[in-house]
Amino acid sequence: MTPHQLTREQARRIAVRAQLLAADRPADLLTVVRRLTLLQLDPTAAIAPNADLVLFSRLGSAYRTAELADHLRDRRLVELNALIRPAEDITLYRAEMAAFPEPGLSWQAFRAEWIRSNDACRRDILDRLARSGPLPSRALPDTCVVPWESTGWTNDRNVTQMLEFLSTMGQVAIAGRQGRQRLWDLAAKVYPDDPVVPAGEALARRNERRLRALGIARAKTAQMPVEPADVGDAGEPAVVEGVKGQWRVDPEQLGQPFTGRAALLSPFDRLVHERRRLAEIFAFEYQLEMYKPAAQRRWGYFALPILFGDRLVGKLDAAADRKAGVLRVTAVHEDEKFTRQMRAEIGAEIKDLARWLELDLRLPD
Repeated sequence: MTPHQLTREQARRIAVRAQLLAADRPADLLTVVRRLTLLQLDPTAAIAPNADLVLFSRLGSAYRTAELADHLRDRRLVELNALIRPAEDITLYRAEMAAFPEPGLSWQAFRAEWIRSNDACRRDILDRLARSGPLPSRALPDTCVVPWESTGWTNDRNVTQMLEFLSTMGQVAIAGRQGRQRLWDLAAKVYPDDPVVPAGEALARRNERRLRALGIARAKTAQMPVEPADVGDAGEPAVVEGVKGQWRVDPEQLGQPFTGRAALLSPFDRLVHERRRLAEIFAFEYQLEMYKPAAQRRWGYFALPILFGDRLVGKLDAAADRKAGVLRVTAVHEDEKFTRQMRAEIGAEIKDLARWLELDLRLPD
């Protein structure tokens, strides 16, 4: 197929529309998660947890965090590998889970051997969950005869590691949380009892779902933590003016009308998550600076990328001071000079963020 010829503006608009960040906001939370395919969980909450920030960016201040908790409790959404996914999507991972360890992957073989060495512990944990789950890890028996050895924080954390590996194998699952504490149960009691999709078909469908969420992506790119950013043969080929190499584009996004709006994005938002695509299509420079010394930060500890229409135009340096009851804005960094309209619409979005957080807004002097 002859590749579609796209300008950068067209590529940006495809990406923004696919991520449900155009002017027409989605109707409800489940629509958002099913379209985006995932919400990443992250403990950082300088303003709000990532999953909630992503939902606020799409739904606005009408979004209530209790809705997400309700859907997790009702199992319409489930947690897997620190990602919240639609429950029906889990069937696309079950064949891969059952195939653990994958041949040729030495690190998986090492983990499988450790599990075999501690099979009695594995069975003890499964038996306890069958009788009394869901339970936190601290309530589960550690009967491992071979301790888990690591140079990091997981050293000798036998039950935690066993649960992680059994989750990878599809035997246990996260059934909920008490605060940040995960509650574990048998996967059969958490995941829907849908037919397992064969591995090859499942991979193709995951790539198709990912492309629909991203709009435009590379067939192959650098390995990303948590979730891939490439889409294989999904969609149709495309080239973007002024950018080297081919892309894959969701054909349903081609030729669609576009009306943009202002939005404040989490640093973990999928629109900005892959930095190479961010630079190539949006020409936007961004780094999460929370791990830098304060004196070396250019934009702030947890600066939010600012979207206006199809362009990323700046960063919001702000923090939620719940003790004082305020959303404290330190700076609004302009990557390009804001027009009067931009200031008005971005300012309204900042006010809406404070309203959603139920905090008073404090702007810089």
